Amino acid sequence: MILPNESLHPRVLTIIVSYNFEPWIERCLGSLENSGYPTDVVVVDNASADHTVEILVEQYRWVRLVRSTKNLGFGRANNIGMKLALEGNYDYVFLLNEDAWIARDTIGTLVKLAQQNPDYGVLSPVHLNGKGEQLDTAFAHYIGGDVPATSGESSLVEIPFVNAAFWFIPVAVLRRVGGFSPLYYHYGEDVDYIHRIQFHGYRVGYTPQTKGCHDRQDRPTPRAMQMKLDRVYFLSVLSDVRTGFAKRLWGGILAPWKPALLGLLRGRFSEFRFYAATSWLLLRRLGCIAQVREDCKRGIPVFLESVHSKITPIWS
Repeated sequence: MILPNESLHPRVLTIIVSYNFEPWIERCLGSLENSGYPTDVVVVDNASADHTVEILVEQYRWVRLVRSTKNLGFGRANNIGMKLALEGNYDYVFLLNEDAWIARDTIGTLVKLAQQNPDYGVLSPVHLNGKGEQLDTAFAHYIGGDVPATSGESSLVEIPFVNAAFWFIPVAVLRRVGGFSPLYYHYGEDVDYIHRIQFHGYRVGYTPQTKGCHDRQDRPTPRAMQMKLDRVYFLSVLSDVRTGFAKRLWGGILAPWKPALLGLLRGRFSEFRFYAATSWLLLRRLGCIAQVREDCKRGIPVFLESVHSKITPIWS
């Protein structure tokens, strides 16, 4: 997929983090192969236990494969692709979930809008469900309901957050904001990144002009998973580069004690221990979190350099 005069066209690197990618390979990579705008593709595989690697090697030789011997998590694996984009002098990166695929015009539309709106750090298409029949439930929540009928200059809609299933990011933003924080293993890293995008003066938006499908099940969140998500939320408050110390201390270190005490009152002693341990661990890692936060404010490609390789996630 090479344009006739490639030097005149922005170069896009699509980054896919895979873990047991087999069920979606054909739809995901097929949509990129059939894209109306060309993109190079790198798959960073997090030690898949299925036939992902064999399929990629045998059937998708045009895809660059990076194999990890262990599961690095979503953020660290994406950082590998981002670093390749910097080294390869790409103009944009497109982060695409393994269980997602795009319309033929998606990348071309995002390139055009990114060129016209350099103040946007993250752009996204409309997120549909896996059947393409309706909005992804979480996306509908982020945009506050239905997609507006827009065109022309209003074809880009600013929103405070969109999840990283489809993120189109200028490489110039990577050079200023960096990659995903290594404090996060899986979940929450996109929230933290949006905080940093906004701190550095960039906006976040989506375009109603194009779409992508995200094949994830819409089902109730089990209590155990919700507790883990709460942990990630408290960390995201504590590491937020946009807020002062008092607000972060209250929302990150002290806030877990509310559900801890509620658990104690209701006789749910495991929940009490869980949330109390959350507060204690965040307090113990406060110095590390503070240093990472300061690094994020400096305007350098943080986390895409070896200096941060020894920072470990708060929870894995």
